[in-house]
Amino acid sequence: MFIFIRVIVLITLCISSSISAEYTIKLTHVVSPNTPKGKGAIFLAKRVSELTHGRVEVIVYPNSQLYGDGEEIKALKLGNVHIAMPSLSKFTSMVPEMQLFDLPFLFRDANHVHAVLDGEVGQIIKDKVTAKGFVAIDYWDAGFKHFSSSKKAIIMPHDAQGQKLRIMKSHVLESQCNVMGAIPVILPFALVYSALRQGSVDGAENPLSNFYTKNFYEVQMNLTLSSHGYLGYLVIMSESFWRKFPADLKPMILQAVKEATAYERKLVAQDDEETLAKLEMYAKTSNHFKIYTLSLEQKEVWQKTMEALYPQFYSVIGEDLIKKVQITR
Repeated sequence: MFIFIRVIVLITLCISSSISAEYTIKLTHVVSPNTPKGKGAIFLAKRVSELTHGRVEVIVYPNSQLYGDGEEIKALKLGNVHIAMPSLSKFTSMVPEMQLFDLPFLFRDANHVHAVLDGEVGQIIKDKVTAKGFVAIDYWDAGFKHFSSSKKAIIMPHDAQGQKLRIMKSHVLESQCNVMGAIPVILPFALVYSALRQGSVDGAENPLSNFYTKNFYEVQMNLTLSSHGYLGYLVIMSESFWRKFPADLKPMILQAVKEATAYERKLVAQDDEETLAKLEMYAKTSNHFKIYTLSLEQKEVWQKTMEALYPQFYSVIGEDLIKKVQITR
């Protein structure tokens, strides 16, 4: 009886909360709720409710429940959903400058990339996305990519010579492979594990979370903590929805996103530490898997090698934009 009454009370509270909300925001994303991005979305919904005193309710749809990867941007444009966090790579066709984030060894570390994202360069790119009919609000982390291989460990650029490396579709990443002497193989992420296992691909580049959760360590002999490329998301809102949204509530939504950004970035850093510890433990107990860390001297070689390809993209990304990143502190 007690349990029954408790359930009724909870249902009543939920209904009351839903009824009391004057405005509803639909938020869609393609990952699990227990990922940093998924937890960040939940945190955002909670803070919006708190800051608006229940006037605005954010309904989170994770795991592509509403729209799959690649469909979110179109849905936002049509106003069928209100907030999404697509990966930065999804914007390169409409904003070529977004390829900036594919340039290898451009960012020194997480502090550097955040200074860029939260500074002049990040705002320039957000403005370009907004000009395409969206409201670009903030950047969330996915993490830094690292090289892995089932053949020779990729510790120096020439170690990748002749190796087939899986990459996302990107002219910058193809050029990255060419500089290394590697063979770029463009594959959907869902096919990477089987390709590595079958040997049709020798290596890949992934953030630690992907490398671990997709069990790539089972089919790769070596992982180099290269941190050579950044992966991130852009929090964007439907322009048509935002234009009609009450002016007095807009600052509260923006504040909630700002707080959620800090929270999500912190979770990514923590997740990287925990994942690396798990991989290190696996390396100790495994006879086939090793982890390598680049020395400062080795990183300098990588940076000088990869900087040679930057001029190829001056006309696409902008020489000024690239150099602004390099001098950002």
